[in-house]
Amino acid sequence: MVTIEAAIMKFLHYLKYVRNASSKTTENYKVDLEQFLGYLTPPGETPMALEAIDHLTVREFVNDLYDRGLQKSSIARKLAAIRSFFRYCVREHALKKDPAALVSRPKLPKRVPQVSTPEEMKNLLDSTVPENVAQAMLQRKRLHRKATSTNSAANNRTVRDRAILEVLYGCGLRVSELTGLNMSSIDAGEETINVYGKRRKERVVPYGKKAREALEQYWPLRQNIVKRSKSARNQAVFLNQRGGRLTNRAVFNVVRKYSRLLTQNPDLHPHSLRHAFATHLLADGADLRTIQELLGHASLSSTQRYTHATIEQLAGIYGKAHPHA
Repeated sequence: MVTIEAAIMKFLHYLKYVRNASSKTTENYKVDLEQFLGYLTPPGETPMALEAIDHLTVREFVNDLYDRGLQKSSIARKLAAIRSFFRYCVREHALKKDPAALVSRPKLPKRVPQVSTPEEMKNLLDSTVPENVAQAMLQRKRLHRKATSTNSAANNRTVRDRAILEVLYGCGLRVSELTGLNMSSIDAGEETINVYGKRRKERVVPYGKKAREALEQYWPLRQNIVKRSKSARNQAVFLNQRGGRLTNRAVFNVVRKYSRLLTQNPDLHPHSLRHAFATHLLADGADLRTIQELLGHASLSSTQRYTHATIEQLAGIYGKAHPHA
């Protein structure tokens, strides 16, 4: 008799080593499934047998989440983890039927991504130069009196950060894909980047003139960091000042810093640039299949979200410009 606890351990191992799921995905599934296990196994009791769980058990757990006041989006995520787990159990012949298949998913409101206009993105990227950044920081009193616009360390960070922003927007990368880039990922001759996305799915993405220029300015600075930190073995493209690979959180902070300094939208994050990449391509005539490939989406339905954003923008322009609107 297989316990649900043992089955969960096997499923998490499958996620990590067979499906090559990201560490974040695996951790989220672990947390959600352990919560489900805790609900099924009161303290001091033996874990429930896997085959003893039916759709009513899963439904009771979902109702308990509602009673606790969880948001529908959180409940939907936890139910998705449970569904994925039970589908795995059926495939592995640990169960004959999926007890979560009959449990309906919470209805979530359709969210249209808020996307910066091409002009807003251009202004942000063109403004990310040492002189403008230093001036903006001094104006907002974010620098100590002794610091000046000639601070070389701050200027170097700005050059690196400009390259980060250009690659995020110019290639539509996820933040984890950007931080996972190695020097071998970049083909300067072809001006392409070899990207490993979700589940280690590989794709090749071109980058344009602006990203090339930003990277070319960054390379000498990166080389200096490598020499100074003696981290020649670190092949990461984007390094911190100590020579280590940049984390996802560090890139998030980079985007948030410049959005607050240089734009009217202080809530930009790395995925905002990915949204802008896709929406601007679509608005300029790129077809959905091409955008799907560039983004690394497994299904076209994920890419189709950007059609709603584009239609919304067009409607706004129409309402402002058309005399009979």
